[in-house]
Amino acid sequence: MGSTGIQSLHPEEHVFRSRYPPVQIPSDLTLPDFVLQNAELYSEKVAFVDAATGKGYTYAEVARDIRRFAKALRSIGLRKGCVVVVVLPNIIEYAIIALGIMSAGGVFSGANPASHASEIKKQVESAEAKLIITDASTYKKVNDLGLSVIVVGEEEHIEGTMKWDELLEAADRASSGSNNETVQQSDLCALPFSSGTTGLSKGVMLTHRNMVANLCSSLFSVGPEMIGQVTILGLIPFYHIYGLTGICCATIRNKGKVVVMPKYELRAFMDALITHEVTFAPIVPPIILGLVKNPIVDEFDLTKLKLRSIMTAAAPLAPEILNEFEKKFPGIVVQEAYGMTEHSCITISHGDPSKGHGIAKRNSVGFILPNLEVKFVDPETGRSLPKNTPGEICVRSQCVMKGYYKNEHETALTIDKDGWLHTGDVGYIDDDGDVFVVDRIKELIKYKGFQVAPAELEGVLLTHPSVEDAAVVGLPDKEAGEIPSAWVVISPGAKENEEDIIKHVAANVAHYKKVRRLQFVDAIPKSPSGKIMRRLIKEKMAEI
Repeated sequence: MGSTGIQSLHPEEHVFRSRYPPVQIPSDLTLPDFVLQNAELYSEKVAFVDAATGKGYTYAEVARDIRRFAKALRSIGLRKGCVVVVVLPNIIEYAIIALGIMSAGGVFSGANPASHASEIKKQVESAEAKLIITDASTYKKVNDLGLSVIVVGEEEHIEGTMKWDELLEAADRASSGSNNETVQQSDLCALPFSSGTTGLSKGVMLTHRNMVANLCSSLFSVGPEMIGQVTILGLIPFYHIYGLTGICCATIRNKGKVVVMPKYELRAFMDALITHEVTFAPIVPPIILGLVKNPIVDEFDLTKLKLRSIMTAAAPLAPEILNEFEKKFPGIVVQEAYGMTEHSCITISHGDPSKGHGIAKRNSVGFILPNLEVKFVDPETGRSLPKNTPGEICVRSQCVMKGYYKNEHETALTIDKDGWLHTGDVGYIDDDGDVFVVDRIKELIKYKGFQVAPAELEGVLLTHPSVEDAAVVGLPDKEAGEIPSAWVVISPGAKENEEDIIKHVAANVAHYKKVRRLQFVDAIPKSPSGKIMRRLIKEKMAEI
């Protein structure tokens, strides 16, 4: 069904567009203003609730505190374009903090609080951040970076920091001030970090326009009868672009409720679904595996579930797990989606079947959203390919990032001169316009939905004095999706064993980046141009 746009200049150009008509994008609204439209009509409705404590924020409180926080940030000197790094777990204030930063003209950059202090430092330095927002338990990871720190939470005041709630109170007393610089749609609003198609982490520049355009496309099928009706599980990390855009912003826009969970634990997860009557749960494949295989699930009365659909993105879902899930939870629709940070979130998705926006085929990542153009390119020749022919997925739309921050070289490798974003993933579109992702060109390892860059782990391995060379690949793993695994060339006469080298990596990276398997080898196979031949290593490691 997806129409093929034949362009006269390139008679062989195969461009696929949505089967649905384009949607309007407002041209003058910032992201906070766009998502808060009509919030006053829902002022008493709960927007965010803590799954465990039941503490919540109504829409009136969310709108008020975004305004107060933006004012507070301006009063402490935050200027337009300044980057604020937020190092927090999922908390009910998270969206208020992120949207407050954007309202003030600042740029929100989320970081994983489980990251190693050195990784947070790297992000803070790469982003040239001016301010950090964190909580008491993570403060020790950021206290020596030489920046002002705002601490969120009830704990005792930490000397030398600003308290979030005191700042909000101070904002109430402060005059409006004169440095209210107008925020334009073309201004940056977010700088998430992504490994992109080539390994090391880079800041992805997203404008208010990118994010608003993305929400217009991804929410096109939400009709007026759905507004205020959806209760969504807020478990996917909010520092991840999907957590921020797909969960927080989309829900505020649709006046639903987010049930916030800071970490995954199966009993608490089941309890939250039932107690808070969650209707939509975006989760990662390892959780689906738990729901299928873990006997804890049987302690709960599954008839009490109000869940209508789950969405899985971030990692491939094994077809056998999908089958078992559908047997155990009949009536719950499983949607697989596809997105990337560089495209301000979801690229292709499943619509609402009640509107005739049919659910796509099993194991498909859905259809092309309105306003998006997609083509599948032969990586060797650069030519676009017809239907049913796998090629690199390329996307063009108003959601495509402005570029990588201060990295024109990587930007040029990712976005071509015609505005096409090259995703590094291989896929194809079938006769009905459903898209399938087959493989990825890029070598990122997806461990439980987290991105792990082999290049980064190889760098850490090479810091060990006894390591001469190293290569890291992802090996398939039923529970995690893929596990980081390494081949290491050790220097002659070294005393260390495999376990020592594994410990060296673990001491220098976040938990999810740890190397889980490691073998000593004589040499790392490389191509004539010096590229590590990862596929060969994967095959050899898989044989053992």
